[in-house]
Amino acid sequence: MSTTAPTTILRPHAEDVYAEELAALRAADHDRPKPPNWHLSPWATVTYLLGGKLDNGFEIEPKYIGQRRLMEIAVATLATDRALLLLGVPGTAKSWVSEHLTAAISGRSDLLVQGTAGTSEDAIRYSWNYARLIAEGPSLGALVPSPLFKGMQEGRLVRLEELTRIPSDVQDTLITMLSEKVLPIPELSTEVQATSGFNVIATANDRDKGVNELSSALRRRFNTVVLPLPTSAEEEVRIVQTRVEKQGKALQLPVEAPALEQISRLVTIFRELRSGVTENGKTKLKSPSGTLSTGEAISVMNSGLALAAYFGDGSLRAHDLAAGLTGAVVKDPVQDRTVWLEYLETVVKERDGWKDLYRACREVVE
Repeated sequence: MSTTAPTTILRPHAEDVYAEELAALRAADHDRPKPPNWHLSPWATVTYLLGGKLDNGFEIEPKYIGQRRLMEIAVATLATDRALLLLGVPGTAKSWVSEHLTAAISGRSDLLVQGTAGTSEDAIRYSWNYARLIAEGPSLGALVPSPLFKGMQEGRLVRLEELTRIPSDVQDTLITMLSEKVLPIPELSTEVQATSGFNVIATANDRDKGVNELSSALRRRFNTVVLPLPTSAEEEVRIVQTRVEKQGKALQLPVEAPALEQISRLVTIFRELRSGVTENGKTKLKSPSGTLSTGEAISVMNSGLALAAYFGDGSLRAHDLAAGLTGAVVKDPVQDRTVWLEYLETVVKERDGWKDLYRACREVVE
């Protein structure tokens, strides 16, 4: 007789993970004005994102660590008739912020279009159930609504990830939806008109290869908020530490929390290689081709924790970090390898207390 193990959701939606916080905010948010169909007021939405303590002492965990004004602008934009474009290099928490904004405002974050080079107009507008289309002809029953279609009908926010990955002619399908708030269905001689609460949060970056520039007509339909890389090393360390601890619990890694020293070393390396100069300003450095973002630092730490948990003693050490760190830096096997080796010899090797990391990284490179 076999038993089935209980199912564990690998990546729950934000509204499920933070259901208690959202409920506490709704209870404390009864006297503040809300735009139509919003679950939380703009004040409560920003509090949910940035964290804080409610009047009853309930603690809200920060989801975004950065400038408060950026989040206020983003939330205020969504309360108008303009869509929101979160722009920044990869790894600056654009998707993270988008998901949490949607969870706070609409109560659900599951209306999502993932932009790729293969995204078609059907993914933006609607498609057809061809079996019913052949049997019945064009009808509402044969129509398969897209997330944007549903968002317009239900008055909810829709997430559109990696907008600049979508081909330019498909991008422009959005113009009528964003400007006229209507989705024509010519096959049925009808249209869907957006209800209150509908809006779009798009994310995009302009640093990677394969980016399709937005037309000026489409760009005018968005208010753009640029999410920067963390301004200080302390802020970046805090972000990495918080996200790594959270993800470690979600992945059920049997390992102790990473030492702050290891996170600090990783963040220092990323910041120095990004800026092209050491933290004391004395040594100029060559920068690799990758972005070396905060998001990549989090991935390197998670990879190291998995190695420490399953192939080590449960404590994160330099040799657990070395492979992920080298892989993050060396994207181009020729150019980036040279940059990385030079950095190891001129900076890492000479730093007090970094000899273990130097030896571990050299072993991986060689």
